Amino acid sequence: MTTTTDAADPRIAVAHGDGIGPEIMDATLEILDAAGASLDVAEVRLGKAVYESGVASGVDPDAWSVLRDRSVLLKAPITTPRGGGYKSLNVTLRKSLGLFANVRPAVSYHPFVATLHPNMDVLVVRENEEDLYAGIEHRQSDEVVQCLKLVSRPGCEKIVRYAFEVARAQGRHRVTALVKDNIMKLTDGLFARVFEEVAEEYPEIEHDQLIVDIGTARLADTPQDFDVVVTLNLYGDIVSDVTAQLTGSVGLAPSANVGETVSMFEAIHGSAPDIAGRGIANPSGLLLAAVMMLQHLGRGEVAERIHNAWLRTIEDGVHTGDVYRQEVSRERVNTVGFTEAVVARLGEEPRHLPPARYAGRPAPRVPRTVARTPQRKELLGTDAFVEWRDHGRDPERLAERVQQQQGELTLQAITNRGVVVWPGGQPETFRSDHWRLRFLDPSGGPVSPRALVDLHGRLVDAGLDVIKTENLYAFDGERGFSQAQGE
Repeated sequence: MTTTTDAADPRIAVAHGDGIGPEIMDATLEILDAAGASLDVAEVRLGKAVYESGVASGVDPDAWSVLRDRSVLLKAPITTPRGGGYKSLNVTLRKSLGLFANVRPAVSYHPFVATLHPNMDVLVVRENEEDLYAGIEHRQSDEVVQCLKLVSRPGCEKIVRYAFEVARAQGRHRVTALVKDNIMKLTDGLFARVFEEVAEEYPEIEHDQLIVDIGTARLADTPQDFDVVVTLNLYGDIVSDVTAQLTGSVGLAPSANVGETVSMFEAIHGSAPDIAGRGIANPSGLLLAAVMMLQHLGRGEVAERIHNAWLRTIEDGVHTGDVYRQEVSRERVNTVGFTEAVVARLGEEPRHLPPARYAGRPAPRVPRTVARTPQRKELLGTDAFVEWRDHGRDPERLAERVQQQQGELTLQAITNRGVVVWPGGQPETFRSDHWRLRFLDPSGGPVSPRALVDLHGRLVDAGLDVIKTENLYAFDGERGFSQAQGE
């Protein structure tokens, strides 16, 4: 694409990526140029070569200022080198730039792309920054590692509100939350509560909640029953790949990563190094991501023109090898051939598939964090995690040792992998070397931070290896910590 300097032209950053990335990016930019997108493009370096140059993030240091200045990135797939402890570039970009919402449409193109679900049109809105993807992991004992699941109220509010804003902007009728609050009552429970609170602000849009396991099963079975799905990071990653595959091809699926100031648009598939350089890659996922980008930039007419030309190409049976089927395909083409076919159909609309209609559609409002009054916080005790392997891992012996040193706070329970093993407990319960000791004040009242410091010292004096402590708080009188299984 020819770089322009017209102040009226939208200014974007482009990363050509790795593997098939350069091929499908060149194809996408050619179609954008032919459609009259008139973009002012600046190239940024991301990916494998940057990793291998010694930059651990995979992002060229000079890229950050360009991304911040341009505020929109169209990114081809990249390759993260295997081994060496390289962190995910996508996660780095999403979290560093505040790209809180990952939006993935999953649409069937029956009968031109094979699918078992011809009426599917689902939009997955995934929280993009929190949850287990914080990547905070520790090996705590010889046998046990942990990963922290962090969920914040502001994060929940932003993603849920954005899901409703997208539904409103696109004229969709229902938003479904997928959670696991029957098990994770605090983290997923917070998401579920915020969902209900925010839903009240959008009375014209239906809403419901499903437990994520049965919800995903229903998505796989009857996706036509869903409209907009909003969920936490890990669930959203899985569900959005499931929905993309249900349409018939992950390779056709686009993705938007939306932030308050910067947004990134990409295909959801990988860099496919096994076919790189062969000229056979399907650019559709990245092209449809560019269509989402144009809508974000307020270029709805151009987005509509490109999307309709693409739909007509698919309808006309001009297919790359990944979706080619003799019974519906008319011509098997390579990357260049597919690009030329889309360009040739600019200005045309599909005859069988529903045409795209973006002109005049408002962009979803991007919510900002809303300040709130903090709740009253009281310190009630602590959970002390210890590594302990002595005496056949008998919790009675561990309790005896701890009670000799407990001081002001009282040992209330010992758990192993979340299950109570003292007092009481069942002999069949498996016990690792990782134990949780729960201490509370006998009166049930608040305790001083100094008491916890004193307790830690006492446990060390007892010869116990304290690998972690977690303070136990109440917020406005409500316990802010979960009960143990069997407590």
